Amino acid sequence: MITSLAESPEYQLHVKQMELNSLLEVTQAINNNLPEEALYKIYHFILRGNLHINKLLLCIYQDRWEKKAVFGTTSSFDHVHEDLISLDLKEVTSTENEQVPVIFQEFDEIIPVYHRDALLAYVFLSQNQIAYREGIATDTKFIQTLTNLIVVAIENKKLAAKQMEQEALNRELQIAKRVQERLFPKKLPDNPYITVKADYFPHQSVSGDYYDFIALPDEKYFVCIADVSGKGIPAALLMSNFQASLRILIRQTTDLLRIVSELNHTLYEILGGERFITGFFALYDHRAHTLTYINAGHHPPLLINESGDNRWLKTGTTVIGIFDSLPFINYEVVENVSHFLLFGYTDGVVEACNNTEEEYGDERMEEVIKEFSQEKPSYLHQKLIESIHDFCGNTPFRDDVTLLTLKVSSPDK
Repeated sequence: MITSLAESPEYQLHVKQMELNSLLEVTQAINNNLPEEALYKIYHFILRGNLHINKLLLCIYQDRWEKKAVFGTTSSFDHVHEDLISLDLKEVTSTENEQVPVIFQEFDEIIPVYHRDALLAYVFLSQNQIAYREGIATDTKFIQTLTNLIVVAIENKKLAAKQMEQEALNRELQIAKRVQERLFPKKLPDNPYITVKADYFPHQSVSGDYYDFIALPDEKYFVCIADVSGKGIPAALLMSNFQASLRILIRQTTDLLRIVSELNHTLYEILGGERFITGFFALYDHRAHTLTYINAGHHPPLLINESGDNRWLKTGTTVIGIFDSLPFINYEVVENVSHFLLFGYTDGVVEACNNTEEEYGDERMEEVIKEFSQEKPSYLHQKLIESIHDFCGNTPFRDDVTLLTLKVSSPDK
């Protein structure tokens, strides 16, 4: 004998049909790739119109707790993160539970929604009291299933969107990397009289490190190594601008004072002093056996001369790009350099750390350079890179790493 509406086969069939229709509607909406807001509206309509729900609050966790659907409540629940951050429920729970903040006690129960052991959402609800007394209230397991379907679909949509964004960014980075690689000299000299070797290890796909070598008329050679503050695409963009400006200037003049001053002014106009570049700029005159240089706040390169006059090249100015006009600028001419090695580098070399946060440092680097200064620059770089890796172990580099060596022997030697 049937004693209530809930026990009648017709009503049970009606409930199953309603649940099936609800799931079908949601599934079709997901398959049609409807936007997130549209899915929440469908969810809202189903629960309010078909499932005897008087009050509902759906909160989703996406880096922080946020309200996504609400109806029938006295509070707006616009700021729920602080109230939910400490709540940890594994199953359907009454709001009378002492864990539940007072603000949620206008509801009757809380349904946690999990996916692969990860808490995705909480559903706070109160069912129609008449329906509840007559035994025709909606099964919370179905609400949990419906919510899970909606929330997981939205989560998957966001993950797919992020993946597409990442793939697009990766493509852009690859293009930027190829463009940046073209900024470096395509071919460096390697003969008995002059050899230039450069090695470049960006911390990311692109970097703010730069080096250049330009053969000029009358057996003069320009060499440069530079480092932009910061990393990644912003640093790479600034470096490309720097390279273009430098190449234009070197066609017009070999006056290092003018080149560095003009570069500083150009960078200041672009950035307003918000970022800077360190750089070392040198001009070698093969006929006069002179090396003229300006160090603009860069780690000093090491000059190892056959005469034994070894030195760190420090003379110059401050970093470029901070001041509209450089507060001071000097240059030095090193004479009687016909057989020498000039080693330049960026700060990623000496600031490389081991697992105890100890830096590789200038002293270790200097020892390796002096030990292998008579070898080919390629071998010198190989031994230095090996030394850095041996020191750092599995600790990755913190910054971009660039090595540049100029080795010169005069024909009359």
